[in-house]
Amino acid sequence: MEYQRGTVQEVQFESVALGETVELLIHLPATFSPLYKYSILIAQDGQDYFRLGRIGTLADELLTKKEIENLIIVGIPYKDTDDRRSKYHPDGDKHDAYLRFLAHELVPWLDREYPTYQMGSTRALAGDSLAGTVALHAALLYPNTFGKVLAQSPYVNDAILDAVKKYSGNPPLHIYHSVGNKEDEAELVNGKIADFLSPNRELNSLFSKKPISCQYREFEGGHAWTYWQPDLRAAIKELFFR
Repeated sequence: MEYQRGTVQEVQFESVALGETVELLIHLPATFSPLYKYSILIAQDGQDYFRLGRIGTLADELLTKKEIENLIIVGIPYKDTDDRRSKYHPDGDKHDAYLRFLAHELVPWLDREYPTYQMGSTRALAGDSLAGTVALHAALLYPNTFGKVLAQSPYVNDAILDAVKKYSGNPPLHIYHSVGNKEDEAELVNGKIADFLSPNRELNSLFSKKPISCQYREFEGGHAWTYWQPDLRAAIKELFFR
């Protein structure tokens, strides 16, 4: 079956909250039209999701087969590992500013520029590892703005667990949460070994005690795009099933 290919726009976004120009990669479906309404998926680690995750190609396939609803994907690349940590880690010096950028700058701009539903229930945040952490944190703090989360092997610390504990459950969140069954000894980019599996199981246990709709999956594999890429199909279908 020949899939209709969408297009990717590259946009330079001036962020006041961050005091910098943010690069955006915006995937529009092949059938994009201002006459239709679209859900939004905003991916942290944006370049990785497009290049390693092949999320644009996957969306083209699922949209052509009419397996998911109309969807615009926005990727936000990071500049380098220091930039990534400063924005994504709960203790990062730009973390709070990045959260404000997502909720108070990026979303209003997307709603002005594209025919979106302008409802939190039709907006999702995505991320892997530390990018999954900031996606989850933003949705817990701004549940009226972001109603869905795609969190693949997120880094979990006390700040995230506390945010879940404080979450009132109103409005409800819809979360796809996955982690590899071999991530009890995950090798990180700095060469260190960390246990991602146990904290993610604790996180999922907390989700189950809240009015949160959560699809939890432990996939066969470790902390790498080799395993996150095939997991994306189930994740996108879960969050955007037509």
